[in-house]
Amino acid sequence: MSQPSVCFISSTAYQIPLDTTSEKKFRALAVVGTIFVIGFSTSWKGRRHDESANFILLPRLPGPMLRYLTLLSIGSLVALSLVLRRRVGILVAQSPYEGVTGAWVKLLGGIFGRRVALILESHGDFEKAPFLQHRFSWQGLGRFFSVRFSQFALRHADAFRAVSDATREQLNEWARGKPIEQFPTWTDMDAFLDAGQKKQKTTRGRLLYVGLLIPLKGVDLLIRAFASITEDFPEAQLLIIGKAEDRRCAQSLAEQTEELGLVSRVVFKDPLPQRELARQMAQAEALVLPSRSEGLPRVVFEAMACGTPVIGSRVGGIGEMIVDGDNGFLVPTDDSEAVAERLRWLLENSEKSDRMGERARAFAERFFSTRSYVDAYRRLFEEATRVTGEKNPTP
Repeated sequence: MSQPSVCFISSTAYQIPLDTTSEKKFRALAVVGTIFVIGFSTSWKGRRHDESANFILLPRLPGPMLRYLTLLSIGSLVALSLVLRRRVGILVAQSPYEGVTGAWVKLLGGIFGRRVALILESHGDFEKAPFLQHRFSWQGLGRFFSVRFSQFALRHADAFRAVSDATREQLNEWARGKPIEQFPTWTDMDAFLDAGQKKQKTTRGRLLYVGLLIPLKGVDLLIRAFASITEDFPEAQLLIIGKAEDRRCAQSLAEQTEELGLVSRVVFKDPLPQRELARQMAQAEALVLPSRSEGLPRVVFEAMACGTPVIGSRVGGIGEMIVDGDNGFLVPTDDSEAVAERLRWLLENSEKSDRMGERARAFAERFFSTRSYVDAYRRLFEEATRVTGEKNPTP
């Protein structure tokens, strides 16, 4: 079978030149086929760039709605041009919402006599997560259109990628009988495994959160839990690393920290390069991820690779990585007391915590590899083109 030409359609913003993690990802995928990527620039100016893949980056306009409309309009025209002129035969949409663009282009390609396979990926709960991620004043209308858009994309998809058992089950409910390949999100494991291998001791009392500052992630709950243990652990510090994706949420977290008298104990930092992030993870007593919804968050197995136990909510795919009480702890959602109890245990039982971290690292080494990631995409591309061929036999 000849190598396919594949176009990824995503709302991701790519910096130019690519960051190390993205460059490694697309360099690895280049062995599977010719890769095109439609995404967003990091500024209002669109760009084209060739580096392990062919990037066509749309202007990053302010606000998620304007960016989505940009992807639907300009992104569709770019993808259709790639289908007609560059013979792209597979479209990979990285959520059901981006999948609307892919489905539209697939239909237009058919009008021009070009058969295109559409792969739709699900990295989380696409029914509920968008409305937990940001606060909307028009949630009822938003839910109505999100359901209709998702149905349109799912109906026209030929194959799916799930990142966890939970996302696989959701896809099965919406599109029974279509092939699904399940494998984790890409991550640059080398930096994290290396940090874990060099790990000598943690910074006692250092607790860590890594992720976006949005309501969905439950950082408010973590700060509340941390506040309840600070008197008993005067050396404890909470480091929160992440982008203020939702400015109102970020401001609310800062105000909460001040109201609880934790300004000197809770430190907010912008996102860090992979090597520095891995170092921070390796030094922490624990990573805490009290999310209200998740797919298969890679920060969990990144922290594990560093030999750091994780406290995570019992949602999405987190429970597929954490064995409660063995390599980390699972807690109910929106339960700050349960989070505080597990924080207390880890801070009081340093030796047991270290052994838990060793088991976490052993799990991470088995969980992800570049080879398995590339092989999974190869199978997915083959399955998508096979299904399309069956539906549209050559005359």
